[in-house]
Amino acid sequence: MIRGDDVAELQSSLNHLGFDCGRPDGIFGPATARALADFQQNSGLSSDGICGPLTVQTLHLVRRQSGSGPGVAIIREQANIEERAAMSSLRIVVGQFGGLSNVARPIARALRRAGATVMSTDEYEAAAQAAAANRFGASVYIGFEAQPAPDSTIAYFAVPTFESVGGRSLAVHVARQLEHALVSPPHTEGMRLPVLRETRMTAVLCSLGPVREVVNSTDRITDAIVAAVRDWNEAPLVEPNRLSTP
Repeated sequence: MIRGDDVAELQSSLNHLGFDCGRPDGIFGPATARALADFQQNSGLSSDGICGPLTVQTLHLVRRQSGSGPGVAIIREQANIEERAAMSSLRIVVGQFGGLSNVARPIARALRRAGATVMSTDEYEAAAQAAAANRFGASVYIGFEAQPAPDSTIAYFAVPTFESVGGRSLAVHVARQLEHALVSPPHTEGMRLPVLRETRMTAVLCSLGPVREVVNSTDRITDAIVAAVRDWNEAPLVEPNRLSTP
């Protein structure tokens, strides 16, 4: 499993050309190998899944001639977002990594009452939570983790060559709704966290603190999360605002 920014750049190029390898996470996994082999076959190269000098040269040449479209990964995510209509169409996984189970459980119950199909998970490992969400066929993952400082972050998946459009938009909606439910207003940030990288759906991770104040504000936080999901589902694509980092 080769890793690095050069792998992310390769993934971004393949996605741009229509050879879908999923989110550019910088990990050369099976999806990337398949996409690379498909590109090689379509370019008349040896379809060995190895990104050698000739493949790199051909990839750069074809990409220069292909314009500046958004790429297949972003197009697919936007299409999935546009297909939804009501809360009842959402399959949501609510995860927590310890310390906020008393917050995550009421949120899961409230989302069910709002009409969504909801699964909860408190697996310790991020990879296990991501795998559970993928198996569930979730359309949304919302994770929670505690932090001691009164500085809350709503994270979504982003790397220099790619960001999750749905994830950024959901993070902005969540941050807006939580602004008056926490000690200090949260900020949004694109990050390459394992649970965000490995989930296949729109995903955010809410790092909230301090813990005592967060638990005491469970009712307000629950209402804020349900409102954020509903708003995002009705108008999912928003521009970054003052809560978003560049």
